[in-house]
Amino acid sequence: MTLHVPFRVVKRGGRKEMRLPDGVGPDRKADNTLVKALARAFRWKRLLESGEFATIAELAQREGIAPSYMTRVLRLTLLAPDIVEAILDGKKGPEVTLVRMFEPFPANWDSQSSELTRLVTIQEPQTLP
Repeated sequence: MTLHVPFRVVKRGGRKEMRLPDGVGPDRKADNTLVKALARAFRWKRLLESGEFATIAELAQREGIAPSYMTRVLRLTLLAPDIVEAILDGKKGPEVTLVRMFEPFPANWDSQSSELTRLVTIQEPQTLP
């Protein structure tokens, strides 16, 4: 018995991905880079709010990264909870990347959701027939 699944390999963000035919989708998988960035952002926010570090510059120096990068990552803590949840659950469009999340977005959660609706797609998983 031979099973044939047509797919093609495409580059996305410097890495190779398997692209399946239309109508067939793999189980959702969260973008590890984006998930790590969210985890760091909320950890750094907690460290700053607890008073353990007085400034972003001080925390950035301890972490060994540029304060400007830390500021961009910390902005992720301003994302609406439903967007964060969709990212963590892998229920987002493939267009939602860390680079995309570094672009300016509205502070208002309702505005974020409406602006990112085309990028964050929350849909039921597809199964093979």
